[in-house]
Amino acid sequence: MTELGLPDTIQACLFDLDGVVTRTAVVHAAAWKETFDDFLRAYEGERARPFDAVADYDEYVDGRPRADGVRTFLASRGIELPEGDPGDPPDARTVQGIGNRKNQLVLKKIRTEGVEAYEGTIRYIEAVRAGGLRTAIVSSSANTRDVLRSIGAEHLFDVRIDGVVAAERGLPGKPRPDTFQAAARDLGVEYRQAAVFEDALAGMDAGRSGGFGYVVGVDRVGQTDALYAHGADIVVEDLAELGGKQ
Repeated sequence: MTELGLPDTIQACLFDLDGVVTRTAVVHAAAWKETFDDFLRAYEGERARPFDAVADYDEYVDGRPRADGVRTFLASRGIELPEGDPGDPPDARTVQGIGNRKNQLVLKKIRTEGVEAYEGTIRYIEAVRAGGLRTAIVSSSANTRDVLRSIGAEHLFDVRIDGVVAAERGLPGKPRPDTFQAAARDLGVEYRQAAVFEDALAGMDAGRSGGFGYVVGVDRVGQTDALYAHGADIVVEDLAELGGKQ
């Protein structure tokens, strides 16, 4: 293992955004809860069971493209809605409408509450780049560029594969490995030469199935066992634990 806590064969690092680089996972969870709770109350009335911002978020939503998260969670409650169109208003009772409502809420929360980076991650990425490894940000969020700019971190990544790029290229999102694999190809490395850094169970599944050389689980919410079960080679609470201190 190198001083960065990675196998000697690793030449590139692929980082998820929410929960790994930025403290925005909790913001997304809150936006999903408000969105789904409002929908469930309107759809099911008093018998509606609220969205669990920990269990439901981790199992059905975290790390997935927005529309996939809507479909997956609603399916868990036995609800099927029309797909709708990407331009559906946020009050439309469609998959796209619910997704747009969530995005509206999360952007409002980010504007009012701001975005904070995990300093341990930023220092680790700086050490990775100083060590000659290439870096990519891989996120299902369509707001990735704005979030990175808000924390002054856009320059830390050679490649960006986010919700916008994935849509342009027709890439399926996590738990499929396609977005991570696209980042590795763009960086010019083989999958086995790249390490994946993820906090979401769907991201772990993507890392496990994608043929990557190392998968690092980042446990921000006490789900170490689940991250290992979904394919992590190692789980840390902060990337500073891996080394690479400057």
